[in-house]
Amino acid sequence: MPSLFDGASSRIEAALEHTTISDDIAQQLAQPDTALKVSVPLRHDDGAMKLYPGYRVRYDNTLGPSKGGIRFHPDVNADEVSTLAFWMTMKCAVLNLPFGGGKGGISIDPKQLSPAEMERLSRAYIDKVADFIGPDTDIPAPDVNTNPRVMGWMMDQYRIINRAEERAVITGKPVEMGGSLGRTTATGDGAFHALQTMMQRWGRKAQGATVAVQGFGNAGQQFARLCADAGYSVVAVSDSRGGIYDANGLDLDAVAKAKQSEGSVTDAQGEKLSNEEVIALDVDVLAPAALESVITAENSADVRARVIVEIANGPVASEADATLVNNGVQVLPDILANAGGVTVSYFEWVQNRQAWYWDAETVAERLESRMVDATQRVAERANALDIDYRTAAYVLALEKLESAARARGTSAFFRDGA
Repeated sequence: MPSLFDGASSRIEAALEHTTISDDIAQQLAQPDTALKVSVPLRHDDGAMKLYPGYRVRYDNTLGPSKGGIRFHPDVNADEVSTLAFWMTMKCAVLNLPFGGGKGGISIDPKQLSPAEMERLSRAYIDKVADFIGPDTDIPAPDVNTNPRVMGWMMDQYRIINRAEERAVITGKPVEMGGSLGRTTATGDGAFHALQTMMQRWGRKAQGATVAVQGFGNAGQQFARLCADAGYSVVAVSDSRGGIYDANGLDLDAVAKAKQSEGSVTDAQGEKLSNEEVIALDVDVLAPAALESVITAENSADVRARVIVEIANGPVASEADATLVNNGVQVLPDILANAGGVTVSYFEWVQNRQAWYWDAETVAERLESRMVDATQRVAERANALDIDYRTAAYVLALEKLESAARARGTSAFFRDGA
C-alpha cells in the first residue's frame, strides 16, 4: 500500500500530462526542503515526565517562507507531516500567496490532557523548534486539535525565548494577541465560497440541495451553517463517534449544543448513522471535514454525492480519484476548497507586519474575492483542458512554482540561456 506522501505526490504525475516543469522544480517537489524531528517533554499533572515525538517540515520556499499548521493527534508521524506540508505548498501556489508549504505536529492524544498540560506541551514544542521557525522563514498556525489559545501560548513562548515581541511568527492567535478577525471561521467560509462559485457556474440552485458534512469541528460546523443560511438542506453531520441524519434537515443549533454539552453530535435528535453511512448518503454535496483518507479505493464506489467539497486535508485518497471521476462525482479539491484558513492566516501575517488591523468586513470581502478568483481559475483551466478540478488545481500550482523558479534561472537558463 503506498504511503500517504506517495499518494499525494502521484497527483503531480496526472498534472504533468497537461503542463511541463523544469528539472529544478521536479527535484524540489520530490522531497521536503528541511525536516525536523524532536522529542517534546511533558511534565504531566501527576508528576510523570514523558517524551512525545514532534515534527516540523518546511517543504518548499520557492514562493516565500513556509506556512502551515500544527496538529496534536495520536496518528501524527513524519510521513503525514511531510504530506501536509506538500499539500500546503500546492495550496499557497493555487491561491497566489507569497508562501511555501510547512506543517508540524506532535504525536499525542490531546483529549487526555488537562488545560495545564496542554499549555506545557505547547510551550515545550516551541522550545524545541524556535530556531526552525520565524516570521521570515516558517510561520505556524492552528490545525487539528489546536486553536487560538494554543497559538497564543506558542507565540508567547517564542517571545520569551527571543526576548522580543514578534506577533507575525504565529497566525491563528486570539484577536487580543494580534490575531485577525475572521480567522476562526476562515476555512469553512472559504469552502462555502468555492462551492457557491461552482454552483453558479453549473447553473444549480442552493435552495433545497442536500448536504452531508462528515466532521463537525470548527470548519465543518461553519460550512454547514453557511449552507443552511443559503438555502441548502443540511441533512447529516458526523464526528468521531458517528453521525445523525434527518431527511427534512437538521436543527444545527441543537446539534451544536449537543456537541458542546455532550461531546458528540450523536446526542442530538436524528437517525443515528456511522461515518461510513454518512459518506454513502445520496446527497447533492458531501463535505468531508475531518481527517485524511476517509474516502478510499474500498468505499469510493459507495459515494452517491454529486459534489465533494474537501474541507479536510486529503480526505479522498489518491487511489479513489479514478472511481469518483468515472462515476461523475465533481470534487472541489482540498488545495482549493480549504484554502480559506491559510488565506486569512496570510492576512493576519500582513496585519502583524504592518501593525495595522482590518475590520471583519474587510477580511471577509478580501477572503471571498481570493476564493472566488482561485475557484474561477481552476474551473476555467479544467474546462480548457477537459480535466477534473483536482488535476486543474495542480496544473495551476505547478505553473506558479515553475514561473517563480524561472525568474531565478533554471538549469535550462544556465545551460543554454533558455
